[in-house]
Amino acid sequence: MNPLEQRLKYKFRNPLLLAEALTHPSLGHETQRHHFDNQRLEFLGDAVLQLIFTEWLFDHFPKFSEGQLTKMRSGLVSRDGLKMHAERLSLGMHLMMGRGEETSGGRERSSALADAYEALIGAIYLDSDYVTARRIVLTEAREDLDTLEVDPPDQNPKGQLQEVLQAISPVSPVYPILSAVGPEHQKDFVARVTWNGSELGEGKGRSKKDAETAAARDALIKRLWETAEFAAEPAKRKPANKKPRTAKN
Repeated sequence: MNPLEQRLKYKFRNPLLLAEALTHPSLGHETQRHHFDNQRLEFLGDAVLQLIFTEWLFDHFPKFSEGQLTKMRSGLVSRDGLKMHAERLSLGMHLMMGRGEETSGGRERSSALADAYEALIGAIYLDSDYVTARRIVLTEAREDLDTLEVDPPDQNPKGQLQEVLQAISPVSPVYPILSAVGPEHQKDFVARVTWNGSELGEGKGRSKKDAETAAARDALIKRLWETAEFAAEPAKRKPANKKPRTAKN
């Protein structure tokens, strides 16, 4: 098994499907030769992922309305969400792409990673069956799904904060862990939420997820992005313009 298959804990019976899923369209464009790419598998994988997450949400949130379920699914299959899944699998390092795409940051590009993850799931579905694809997807997404169960939409501070901030700017908030104190089985974590280079809040928890959630909740209470001081911060961070030197006579 290659490293990607080891991470997935799945061995492809037809290795060509895996190769197709990992082939970026730029490879064919650059070589000017007919070459398969992952666009068709991306189309299939998108439908498979939609069904997997729709089924899971339907089973786990029986009291939620159609609108609430749709909102939750949108977060799971968003470009940022799919990129995160791809990054967990280190999918970027396995992609085959043209040199131009690679040198311009293609291996870290959100669209390339999200598309590749969808294509990978489509390839697994064709190589095996829906049950296998579902098992792999839900196992890989376990952390995100656990968060949804603890803090579903309208009660999910991280989701609410991201939605509010992305209405202002497409930049997503990040949650650096500031400290982890205590024995391995009983650590206390402190997290901070930052956005566009500014600190919005901090929080503590018995896990990284709990600390991040507390930081997001703190940010939603403070709402610093609405203050005049926050709006002025970018200007403060910019170096002062220096007057050009004039030549002496």
